[in-house]
Amino acid sequence: MNKSLTLRLLLLLLLIGLGIYLFIHFDLYLFFKDKGKLIDFIRSSPYDVIIFIMLQIVQVVAAPIPGELSGLIGGYLYGPFWGTIYSTIGLTLGSWLAFLLAHFFGMPLLEKIVKPQTVEKFDHFIEHKGILVFFLFFLIPGFPKDYLCYIMGVSRIPVWTFIAVSTAGRLFGTTMLSITGSVARNEQYLFLAVMVAVGAVIFILAYYYHDKLLEILKKKKK
Repeated sequence: MNKSLTLRLLLLLLLIGLGIYLFIHFDLYLFFKDKGKLIDFIRSSPYDVIIFIMLQIVQVVAAPIPGELSGLIGGYLYGPFWGTIYSTIGLTLGSWLAFLLAHFFGMPLLEKIVKPQTVEKFDHFIEHKGILVFFLFFLIPGFPKDYLCYIMGVSRIPVWTFIAVSTAGRLFGTTMLSITGSVARNEQYLFLAVMVAVGAVIFILAYYYHDKLLEILKKKKK
């Protein structure tokens, strides 16, 4: 093992250890278990927007809470427009950071974060630089978008291309989550029920059929 790789592995272990220490020492994990507590925490600060954006960055890089939950919180706190804007800023920065971490640390980091089976599913698209296909992955609910950031980080895809693809691909889902969060705050229960039902159907279909979709896309790329 060369010196450069050894130093990177040591730095990676140091960052992981520091992250675990901070979450335990400051009881940050408690916020990720209670939506109400998390909302109150964000509201209580004069820098609530910055805290919310940081929350979105953390959920992409470390994924301690579901991205859907933080997206709903954005709409609940800031409404559909600003909720989408603030979420998009956080998600873009988080995606960019995850991409850079994977690009810097390479496979040692990827192997610790992403299951080998997941990486294998996307090997074909990494090799053939299927930009449009990756855009579809970010667009469709049910795909592991945060993992995709790390997977694409070990590819040859340029960073600015990645940022454009991931940001544009996430935008529709982010907007829908912000609208749903805003509807929940305004207690528009009928509209909320319809949106949740439609979202649940889309998510379930994407979750159960994403492997078949991958195979179809692979055949089209050959």
